[in-house]
Amino acid sequence: MTTTDRLRGQVAALLEIPPGDIGDDDNLLDHGLDSMRLMALADVLRGQGSSVSFMELMEDPTVGSWSRLLAGSPG
Repeated sequence: MTTTDRLRGQVAALLEIPPGDIGDDDNLLDHGLDSMRLMALADVLRGQGSSVSFMELMEDPTVGSWSRLLAGSPG
């Protein structure tokens, strides 16, 4: 499973929608991702060894952007 697929699955679970409903470049805020869920996701990602912050995720809330961000993240 790729980082992008894993992220898509995590976001879909938070939003309670099928992963296939989320495109790489979809603005996740338009899908209903709110700040509380985004903070929870940031915590999960840090727990998996990433150094990504809430603010970094908020800058460009798309699965594609986050995948690239995590690819450059230590951990």
